[in-house]
Amino acid sequence: MQVVIAESAQEVAQLGTDHISKLIAKKQNAVLGLATGSTPIAIYQQLISRHQQGLLSFKQTHSFNLDEYIGIDGEHHQSYRHFMNRQLFNHIDIDINNTHIPDGMADPAQEAERYEALIDDLGGIDLQLLGLGSNGHIGFNEPCSSLGSKTRIKTLTPETLRDNQRFFADNEFQPTLAITMGIGTILEARKALLLATGNAKAEAVRLMVEGPLSASCPASALQMHPHAVVIVDPEAGALLTHHEYYQRVRTETDQLAVATSAMDQIR
Repeated sequence: MQVVIAESAQEVAQLGTDHISKLIAKKQNAVLGLATGSTPIAIYQQLISRHQQGLLSFKQTHSFNLDEYIGIDGEHHQSYRHFMNRQLFNHIDIDINNTHIPDGMADPAQEAERYEALIDDLGGIDLQLLGLGSNGHIGFNEPCSSLGSKTRIKTLTPETLRDNQRFFADNEFQPTLAITMGIGTILEARKALLLATGNAKAEAVRLMVEGPLSASCPASALQMHPHAVVIVDPEAGALLTHHEYYQRVRTETDQLAVATSAMDQIR
């Protein structure tokens, strides 16, 4: 796991966007795993900007979202399908048929199996973008989720429901169940990219990076991923203890990338 402590939330978004852009530049038919929530919005805004500048095309790209609420359809303004259309898909040149999000109105168990199979049929996910819940969840894999789990139905914790309540109006139906990629599904992605910003995520970041591997902090499973990158701002990284080492790794990694690029040009 590479940990990058960026200078600001803006740099977190920039660095995350760079990872996605580099992948698409190398593999135009890349399969992206995408996330909802407040943190990814800044990435989506930068991806849209780069597309509008002619720097990035998504024509051959497929995407899979981590999760969707059970009990609301894709046209509902609170659905993650609606979120993704509004925040990203409607503003880039991706084929909407290549954007995959669980169907919250289908039979949940069958839909979970279908979704997992579709990921496999398309060769798996090249890069999985992740946010981080304040209780350490990734996707809707709440604490005590199986670290080997695949796409399935999950009951949302009271803490997650409270965190998400701000998105729902008073007396508006708020789902308590979701279909989510499992932790095992996430770990099968060829690269995992987790972003976290703000003081509210500091304890979850500490447990994920420097705590024990534990189902109590589902994101700690990324410690087992061979190509996981965690990018945080100073507030989210405030409780980490190995800042100097993380900075050294970042410097060495950047220098190695420059040297590799120079060698490629010579060849």
